[in-house]
Amino acid sequence: MLNLPATTKIFFSSAPCDMRKQLDGLAALVHQGMQREPRSGDMYIFCNRRRDMMKVLFYDRQGLCLLAKRMDKGTFQFTVADDVVQMSSQEFSRFMMGASIVRSAA
Repeated sequence: MLNLPATTKIFFSSAPCDMRKQLDGLAALVHQGMQREPRSGDMYIFCNRRRDMMKVLFYDRQGLCLLAKRMDKGTFQFTVADDVVQMSSQEFSRFMMGASIVRSAA
């Protein structure tokens, strides 16, 4: 698992993403869609429409990195009211292992 600095913010995009996108395409989604800077050191999570695959984009001070995970069985479960939600590193770890995320409207 990744060891994240305590200052790292993790943002999850609930809109389905085209998983053919790679580093530059996902960085453009972060910049244009989330209004955030891809090279800030924060992590950005994207899922496909079937919710069986996710990609995580982050910057490690040397360049952009891309982590991908596809579930063999089951899907990533999330119910969120917003297009972009911030999650803790603990939530991210549980989400990677298949736990669901539920966030209601504030």
